[in-house]
Amino acid sequence: MSTPQLATFKVPAVENEPMRSYAVGSAERRGLEAALAQMQQELPFEVPCIVNGSPIRTGKLAKQPIPSDHARHLCVYHEADESTVASAIDGALAAKAEWEAMPWNDRAAIFLRAAELVSGKYRYKLMAATMLGQGKNAWQAEIDAAAELSDFFRFGVKYVEELYAQQPPKNSAGAWNRVEYRALEGFVLAVSPFNFTAIGGNLPGVPAIVGNTVVWKPSPAATYSNYLIYQILAEAGVPAGVIQFVPGPPAEVVAQAISHPNFAALHFTGSTFIFKKLWKDIAANLDKYKGYPRIVGETGGKNFHVIHKSAEIRNAVLQTIRGGFEYQGQKCSALSRLYVSSSLWSSGFKDMLLSEIAKITVGPPSDFSNFMGPVIGRPAYDKIMGFIQKAKDAGGEVLIGGNGDDSKGYFIQPTIILTKDPESITMKEEIFGPVITVYVYDDANYEKTLELIDNTSPYALTGSIFAADRKALLTATNKLRNAAGNVYYNDKCTGAVVGQQPFGGGRASGTNDKAGSISIFYRFISARSMKENFVGLEDVQYPSNLV
Repeated sequence: MSTPQLATFKVPAVENEPMRSYAVGSAERRGLEAALAQMQQELPFEVPCIVNGSPIRTGKLAKQPIPSDHARHLCVYHEADESTVASAIDGALAAKAEWEAMPWNDRAAIFLRAAELVSGKYRYKLMAATMLGQGKNAWQAEIDAAAELSDFFRFGVKYVEELYAQQPPKNSAGAWNRVEYRALEGFVLAVSPFNFTAIGGNLPGVPAIVGNTVVWKPSPAATYSNYLIYQILAEAGVPAGVIQFVPGPPAEVVAQAISHPNFAALHFTGSTFIFKKLWKDIAANLDKYKGYPRIVGETGGKNFHVIHKSAEIRNAVLQTIRGGFEYQGQKCSALSRLYVSSSLWSSGFKDMLLSEIAKITVGPPSDFSNFMGPVIGRPAYDKIMGFIQKAKDAGGEVLIGGNGDDSKGYFIQPTIILTKDPESITMKEEIFGPVITVYVYDDANYEKTLELIDNTSPYALTGSIFAADRKALLTATNKLRNAAGNVYYNDKCTGAVVGQQPFGGGRASGTNDKAGSISIFYRFISARSMKENFVGLEDVQYPSNLV
């Protein structure tokens, strides 16, 4: 549908979504508790596939268990079969021309409205789904499903406005140079993880904002919260077919999508193993494609805190606990390996660390007093407990925790393992659970320890340096330049905020395209340079040809 563009519009100023505290007696506490009660009364929900705006019930059913009460499930969802995925791809391709041609201000308005729906009308419902289905406590659900998701949509619009404004700085006499930022030719496949509801919205949202159409395969363990996001986007005005919602068996859905000739890009967050496999599979299919697909991925991390002898002990201890044990260590950025100066370890760090961890309560997120909830499911529980056992078998000393209880939910106590071997298994391999391994280094070996940190893990996602000594901070910054895509001074290695700390890492941690910044949008556009000439040629010959 063509429409005149009669003005150059500017999007409203954007700010980070203010976060609510959920203090006792507050209106937000009452609102969230009511949403939780209603959801628990109404569950389990039925979730269809959504193709071209219509629900598809394949009859092939799977369940999303509640990790804090695994005998119950939050939803039953219909798994996409081969014909459903084929219809989703065909529909996305058919919807693309009209979506890309929609005036930018109208596309922008849709996502700004979606942000308002997330932060207002559906805030508590999204949070309740995240708490029950993904095991987050109220605060972790707030910073994810409410704040970060609305930030992704608002700042995304702002970044695209800035991107479209980037034009050639020079024009020769009688000519006008322009650049347009086209959507990719084909469709984008978005494969989202369980651990952040906001990422579920951002992975299809980023390519869609710049005019792409998307086939979205959500994580089985986040199906219901992601379904709510789809409904919010539809209510905000995303046209049918622009984002196709296809829950289902990951391997089959993804394999079908990446084997299609019009596959244009992968937007992925998940395990390093799967990402590497998909990269190889895409490379093997290269001759099928019309172009070279874009591959954008954020995977794992083996994130570190290094505590210099000059660090302030209390801050380093508390930041360490939050970095390692918020959301049960199930953040890609979560702290997993801790390097502590021997003089600090013996002069209060160890004792304070253990005494503060002993205060942590573990239990269902619906009990607001619990700092930690469950890990996401049986495979995660068994893997984490297995790592703890392997660490003990290798001579590691469990200073606190090390226990789990899977009788009702998948609960693991916050665990600190002390190792004398900086190359031990829990210092090298990603665990994705509430386990921190500590290596105590001699103060004189600070620089050697930095080299150890750099070389121990294949990952390079996040890391923190704790020191009051500026020289120590700079030394670590230089020696660890490539060891983390996000580095923090005297702060925990988690908690990147959209518009403040663009997020992503290198090495085995991903393509470092920086979610939450303008950078990531470049991966989903294909620029076209245009030159318009206003003055015609009068002769073929150059002046230099004249004699």
